[in-house]
Amino acid sequence: MRLYSAGFYGIKEGKQVIEVRLLDEKRRLLNLGDVITFSLLPDLNERVQTQVVGLLRYSSFQELFTDISLSDWNAQGWTVERAVDRCREIYSMADEERYGVLGIRLRVI
Repeated sequence: MRLYSAGFYGIKEGKQVIEVRLLDEKRRLLNLGDVITFSLLPDLNERVQTQVVGLLRYSSFQELFTDISLSDWNAQGWTVERAVDRCREIYSMADEERYGVLGIRLRVI
C-alpha cells in the first residue's frame, strides 16, 4: 500500500497503529497475520513492513473514529469530525457508503 509522509512515518515510528481504508474488494482479502508493505509516496523507494493484528470493520468513518482512539491513527488532539473530513478528502461519501470502512491494526515487523 502507498502512503504520504505523515502516515508512512507515523506507522514506521510506531505512532500510528491503525491505517484506515475503504473496505473494498482488495481489503476484504486481508486476514490477521498478513504482512503489508507500505511504500512512501511519491517515489516509493522507502518501505516499512507491518503485520495485521486486527481488522476493524465499520459502516462509516464516523463510526470508526467514534469507536477507536484517534491517537491510534496518530491524530491526537483532533476531533472525530476533523478525522472524517480528512478521509473524505481521499474517499468519496458514495464509496464510503458502497464499501464501508476498515481500520487495519498494525505492528511493525
